Amino acid sequence: MSENAKIAGWVYVFICDPGGNESFLGLYNEEKGVHFIPAFRSKEEANDCFLNMPREKGKKYELQAIHIEELYADATKNNFVVAMVDQEGKVISE
Repeated sequence: MSENAKIAGWVYVFICDPGGNESFLGLYNEEKGVHFIPAFRSKEEANDCFLNMPREKGKKYELQAIHIEELYADATKNNFVVAMVDQEGKVISE
């Protein structure tokens, strides 16, 4: 069974500019050549990692819960993958 098959339910993601022209916080992995949306299993893990994540100056970021299936669907439509990330910023599954 793949790691993705084990992920179910709700995850936490950061939203850029919530309320108007909002989007998921997306990152780029140069080593693998892939755009990804970092997702977290808990609110605490996301908050612990936030300060170490690259962010654009002047943008507002908000942590929100989203159902993993909805996140996968939105990511696929926009040529992104979803990567589960731990509190230290390490990718634990894609």
